Amino acid sequence: MVTEVPCCPIEILMVEDNPADVRWAREALKEGRIQNTTNVVGDGDAALAYLRRQGKYAAMQRPDLILLDLNLPKKSGTEVLAEVKTDAELRDIPVVVLTTSPVERQLLLRTYSLPPNSYVLKPLNWMRFLDAVRCYTELDLMIVKSAR
Repeated sequence: MVTEVPCCPIEILMVEDNPADVRWAREALKEGRIQNTTNVVGDGDAALAYLRRQGKYAAMQRPDLILLDLNLPKKSGTEVLAEVKTDAELRDIPVVVLTTSPVERQLLLRTYSLPPNSYVLKPLNWMRFLDAVRCYTELDLMIVKSAR
């Protein structure tokens, strides 16, 4: 017998410094009917503070999914990814990297042995973006959320 897991909004942390990309992603999630709560931070330092629930982010919920731009102020997306994937408390959070070129993707793969779960090229492709997010909402996130 299959037990249905109640559907509840997923928590998304979007790490993006471009307001147009943030608006676009929120609209895509809305149009794609993906139930979510999206919180946005604009730089790598803020992303790590949010994930570690430090300072003004102490009361924030742990995200179910991270949407991570590679080109960020303060601490780069690659540095954030490396810290997330080596932190025992954070490494199981799926990360979808938002990158501007396949060259960045190849550099990331060569430089780090800790690749993200998925990539989406900018300018963002509506369907590819939704597919990457749905990948973690339909099965994986329901299992993780039901275990919490």
